[in-house]
Amino acid sequence: MDPITNPYAPGAGAPPPELAGRDALIEQVRIATERVRIGRQAKSVLMIGLRGVGKTVLLDRMRSDAEAAGIETLRIEAPEGRSLPAMLAPQLRLALLRLSRREKAGDLAARGLRALAGFAKSLKLKFADLEVGIDLEPEPGLADNGDLEHDLQALLEAAGEAAQAVGTVLALYVDELQYVPEDQLAPLITALHRCAQRQVPVMLVGAGLPQLPGQMGRAKSYAERLFAFHFIGPLDATAARDALEVPAAALGVRFEPAATEAILRATEGYPYFLQEWGKHAWDVAPASPITRDDRTRPGPAPLRRRGRGPRPQGHRDGAHPRAADRKGHGLEPQPRRHRVHRADVRCLPAPDHARRGLARGVRAGRPQLRRPTPRCSSHRPNQPRASTKASITA
Repeated sequence: MDPITNPYAPGAGAPPPELAGRDALIEQVRIATERVRIGRQAKSVLMIGLRGVGKTVLLDRMRSDAEAAGIETLRIEAPEGRSLPAMLAPQLRLALLRLSRREKAGDLAARGLRALAGFAKSLKLKFADLEVGIDLEPEPGLADNGDLEHDLQALLEAAGEAAQAVGTVLALYVDELQYVPEDQLAPLITALHRCAQRQVPVMLVGAGLPQLPGQMGRAKSYAERLFAFHFIGPLDATAARDALEVPAAALGVRFEPAATEAILRATEGYPYFLQEWGKHAWDVAPASPITRDDRTRPGPAPLRRRGRGPRPQGHRDGAHPRAADRKGHGLEPQPRRHRVHRADVRCLPAPDHARRGLARGVRAGRPQLRRPTPRCSSHRPNQPRASTKASITA
């Protein structure tokens, strides 16, 4: 079929044509934001999951919905090697400038900008990458102590008060939050905690890899009570079917049930791979409906490499799915390659999920999940555990 009209969108952070299975979480974040707007208690939200489950897409969708509802938002992606003040200051300046144009918030937004000027000036020596242009002079004693924990608290309070004056929320949408060092996460957590205590409408909606909860807990022990952690995983069968079939149906193309079931089994509901399979199934199928018989048609040259799917960047065959986590870096899913004979496309990628580190390989064409070997020396696989009574007698 025509690849130009192909509706599927595999990619890093690319919004899928059908965002299926995430409505409940989107609604929970909307409710939390509206509660903060009217002065009610609500936890900031952190979305945790592996690469490719759709965290960035969800973050952008939530921000878009919030802006449509009149929420003042900041969008930050935390890269490795850059400080939190350097990422936060330019976006906070833009938000305060927008608030300063609103009559009710003019003076408070100007105070927020003076706080930002003092914040940048006092921390410039400590964080050399901190660059922000402020036309106003700092206000002495306002966010200018040179201590990130105290100054960030004062800065977010001043900015939040400007948002409160016009009946809105200052919402920080931060992606790749695991890259923020723990000694800088702690001041951010403290500042959000203080804003919540004073009912200043500032909240965080963040996304990160599975090591993030541990980082937050080490930074501040009360983080587990301050944030609502939502673990984002594969889609259930209904949502995965919608993600695959609805985009095609909108263009008058359908999948035969056997083809759909084969793709769902191969992808296990993993959002990125659903998009990848959908895209290439569309490209190789000659016409609607897409059937399992189309598997004999050759795919594009990159997909025909030794009968296997495209190798994702950074993939190493046989790498343990939690190896990157043990090194303290990003936890990446490690897809394995195998043939699936009941699909439109032969030679497409299929994921081997790292669900709590239980993934151990592919057997008989399917991902095999099994528990790790117990470390206890008194118990080995296929051997009965010694009874408590026998142990005592011995």
